Amino acid sequence: QLQASGGGSVQAGGSLSLSCAASGFSSDDYFIAWFRQYPGKEREGLTCIGRSDGNIYYSESVKGRFTIASDNAKNTVYLQMNRLKPEDTAVYYCAARQGRTEYGCFPYRHGMESWGKGTQVTVSS
Repeated sequence: QLQASGGGSVQAGGSLSLSCAASGFSSDDYFIAWFRQYPGKEREGLTCIGRSDGNIYYSESVKGRFTIASDNAKNTVYLQMNRLKPEDTAVYYCAARQGRTEYGCFPYRHGMESWGKGTQVTVSS
């Protein structure tokens, strides 16, 4: 089970942080990913992090501006979003997939096994 929180409204250039609390996994072999979805569009994979090894992937659209981090003691993954742009306005989702990530993770929307509720991020110009 995934519980996403955070989001809100901010002006361009500002920052927001999202959280995704995970529970119910039978092992540490899974990864958490963040996606976003524009109205009428498919969900776009942004970044992911392996629970056990901390391997991280970023899409080019957010590399250098967004940072994913995991607090394993709290079973929570964070997405720090800096230098936000109006085009970052979307509904953001966290998702999880079980499996080992020693070769990395990849946020493939059709491969995710569980999803949190979306949270709206709005960036005004």
